[in-house]
Amino acid sequence: MAKPVLLLDVMDTLVHDPFHTEVLEFFGMDMPSLIAVKSEQAWLAFERGELDESALIRRYFSDGRELDLAGLRACMTAAYRFLPGIEALLGELREAGVEMHALSNYPVWWELIEAELGLSRFLDWTFVSCLTGVRKPDPRAYLGPAEALARGPASCVFIDDQAKNCAGAEAVGMNALRFEDAVSLRGALRACGCL
Repeated sequence: MAKPVLLLDVMDTLVHDPFHTEVLEFFGMDMPSLIAVKSEQAWLAFERGELDESALIRRYFSDGRELDLAGLRACMTAAYRFLPGIEALLGELREAGVEMHALSNYPVWWELIEAELGLSRFLDWTFVSCLTGVRKPDPRAYLGPAEALARGPASCVFIDDQAKNCAGAEAVGMNALRFEDAVSLRGALRACGCL
């Protein structure tokens, strides 16, 4: 029996997301203060590949102040790291011959993660929202990858730390695993025949 294809979220599933700690420190704000001045629509458009970095500089803050893009990029790059146990687990999956692809809501800065951590040793950066133009939990974010891989949704396993994204995958007939930690994920992957 063929092993399922793994479609993996990246931030806070494989890699530490700097937004909740290091980015707040960079801006010198707590989360409510940042949310009050940050343009959610600009960031979402950046994640869908609709804005480039030069546009993001002008639109990141809703009050018109300019973003220190170089500083923010450096802050985030310094904070990227594998979550505990994940690098070893990805190595086990690669050794087991499991096909893996990123299915991530992220801008072109996925390239910073790749440069820092070399995730492509384990998976292909195939379905990042800035490349596909679609963010989870839009049904197209799951159905597009299944179609591109010539696999039915049921032969894919989606892994994400966010319940709403897992629910989106399940709604189109895809198996979903909610990420909590590497130990429990290894057990769940063993149960579904990946290890």
